[in-house]
Amino acid sequence: MNLPTRAEILCEIARRSFWEFCRLLSPDFYKQDRAYLKEICDTLQALWERRLFVGDKLVTNLLLQVPPRHGKSRTLTNFSAWVLGKNNNEKVITASFNDDLAQDFSRHTRDIIAEEKNLPTQIVYSDIFSASIKQGDAAFHKWALEGQFFNYKGTGIGGSITGRGGSVLVVDDPVKDAETAYNEMALQKIWLWYTGTFLSRAEEGAIQIICMTPWAKGDLGQLGIEAEPSAWYTLSMPACDGGKMLCPELLSFERYQRMKLIGDENIIAANYDMQRIDIKGRLYSGFQTYAELPDSGTGDVGYVDTADEGSDYLCAILARQKGQLLYVTDVIYTQEPQEKTEVQLTDAVISNSTKSLKVESNNGGRAFARNVQRMIDAKNSRCMVWWFHQSENKKSRILTNAPLAQSYVMFPEGWEIRWPEFYMSLMAYQEEGKNKHDDAPDALTGLVEHFGVKRGTMSAGDFSASDLGL
Repeated sequence: MNLPTRAEILCEIARRSFWEFCRLLSPDFYKQDRAYLKEICDTLQALWERRLFVGDKLVTNLLLQVPPRHGKSRTLTNFSAWVLGKNNNEKVITASFNDDLAQDFSRHTRDIIAEEKNLPTQIVYSDIFSASIKQGDAAFHKWALEGQFFNYKGTGIGGSITGRGGSVLVVDDPVKDAETAYNEMALQKIWLWYTGTFLSRAEEGAIQIICMTPWAKGDLGQLGIEAEPSAWYTLSMPACDGGKMLCPELLSFERYQRMKLIGDENIIAANYDMQRIDIKGRLYSGFQTYAELPDSGTGDVGYVDTADEGSDYLCAILARQKGQLLYVTDVIYTQEPQEKTEVQLTDAVISNSTKSLKVESNNGGRAFARNVQRMIDAKNSRCMVWWFHQSENKKSRILTNAPLAQSYVMFPEGWEIRWPEFYMSLMAYQEEGKNKHDDAPDALTGLVEHFGVKRGTMSAGDFSASDLGL
């Protein structure tokens, strides 16, 4: 009797263990000392084998939260290939935030199955499993194994999967980025597609995996668990736990600390600390929008908060008054030097027919305002630029005026795309705790204070001699 070769033994172990399958195909990444990867692999295998429990309840749903570049998507493509090798009757449906990412996921899974040897000693998928891609049915987004009609479908969030039933449902990165996470309408669309389209494709007894950054309260992972808390197993792995890194080789403690110093604290918290970015409480829950700008109003106005320090932003908000409402028409939110922002603001004032512009004179704001006035006059445009010293506490002003800003300031539809940094700065602003930047909330507050419902329409009588720089 011939004894099995070492390669045959390794293949048999890989058939039985998903972790060993990953190690056999990618030994340089799935190293023995990367315990977190083994935990992910073992959890996925337990899920597929229907032996994953929450308490004493068997669950078929897994929420996976792992930092970027730590192998979560790679492991999920391996998992899809492994379960199809174990059972070629499985039907895998994957979804990501767009079609390109979903098709990449599909192609990578297909390529694992179809890989050919580069060396005679190399072990590939076909050495482990008999499953193979059906000839003539190997499109990136949808394909089948030999002897089957359908085994794999990849689609973007919002895409159609009509007529396809799945036994393994995978959602990988349903929320593209923080900008989407702060957009409640975008989150609602994802949820509606997930509940109305994606889940309707689940066959009886299907397993489900959601792999995502825990972006915000109201994202897919949070809503899914809230809807059925006892039906989900959550595997959440922060990059740093008590000073110990999840994988120092992929992300060192020193680099992690640098990222926390220079990066947006909320985005770092979501991506690496597995904390939802609004868990501490955003100040602004959302803003009113408009589809069409009123033809006329009581005035075209603007407010400017100049940059106090090198890392600060100049923020200028131009708006049209109509009754008690302020319809935002333009925003400048930039870290460009003063010689450039003076030109940008001058051009914006002229193109938006702004007639009254208030500029905080703190930290060079007076010189900035005078230069803008001079440039406006030189172009034969009519706008009165006023400057003033702001002595009131910034934080308390922002907090006090937040309800008025959300009720009476109207932004144009699609403003989160038109001014993404400004949008993020407002929607990420925390009611409590330290905020990296407050320039956008400060300028919005100034707009409300000086031109909003409490002040009414501005007139020359609203200004003191110090307002005029006298």
